Amino acid sequence: MKTSAIILAAGKGTRMKSALPKVLHKVCGKAMVQIIIDNIAAAEIGKSYIVIGHGAEKVKEVLGEEHSYAVQEPQLGTGHCVMQAIPVIPEDTDGVLVVCGDTPLLKAETLASLKENFVKTGAACTILTAVMPNPTGYGRIIRNEKGNIVAIVEEKDATAEQKKITEVNTGTYFFDYKLLKEALNNITNDNAQGEYYLTDTLAYLNQKDHVIAGIVSNDADETMGVNDRINLAKADRLLRLRKNEQLMADSVTLIDPCCTYIEPDVQVGRDTVIYPNCHLRGKTVIGENCVLD
Repeated sequence: MKTSAIILAAGKGTRMKSALPKVLHKVCGKAMVQIIIDNIAAAEIGKSYIVIGHGAEKVKEVLGEEHSYAVQEPQLGTGHCVMQAIPVIPEDTDGVLVVCGDTPLLKAETLASLKENFVKTGAACTILTAVMPNPTGYGRIIRNEKGNIVAIVEEKDATAEQKKITEVNTGTYFFDYKLLKEALNNITNDNAQGEYYLTDTLAYLNQKDHVIAGIVSNDADETMGVNDRINLAKADRLLRLRKNEQLMADSVTLIDPCCTYIEPDVQVGRDTVIYPNCHLRGKTVIGENCVLD
């Protein structure tokens, strides 16, 4: 099966209050969108197609010309964003991941599981969901007796009973490519915002009796979108701790993981001891049996 990915990276990120495009803000020393590109590659999903808009030239400058880009201008919603990528994706593509460029905590393993479920079920779409202790503000997942997803109900449209549902939409999907194109051709912008919503494609597919599957993330934190500097700091902390825990599991001693700053591409040999307030950046390589203090 030939699969690829569409990364939605066109937004300005107003709440960041920055001249820098939101997806270029760094988490653990690396641009958010680059982390996503790397994890898509690690999940063996295939080529990434990046939809850019605000600060498009800057994004291309940072990521390089080796990637394929589409431009969303003006920006008329998530559905419209995906539409811009369709002309650059090969016609023989079978499945396509759609993921936001501001979700750097998504793990390669999770993306691989999403793809695996899509292939196994033969669904028109598999949605990554999460269970939130406080789901306020999120679209609620409605499933039928078979466990398939029949609707995503937004907060403003949810009944009191539906608002009690804690399983929510994360905005990450794996679509049958041909059915996605068909659905995009049948959605409209007949709403208060005048925008094309990607979730409307799911409503269309359900109306056509196609199966919409869903898998639940094992860690709700990994689905977090980074919308402001508070989210940015939280994502940085979580990714750093994830890296530190991986190193400790691989026989590296960290005296105080909360005060040790190691970026994702750093390699450290076994039985090395790292004391607090050490900073290891980029592609640094530390050998075995070293002491860093």
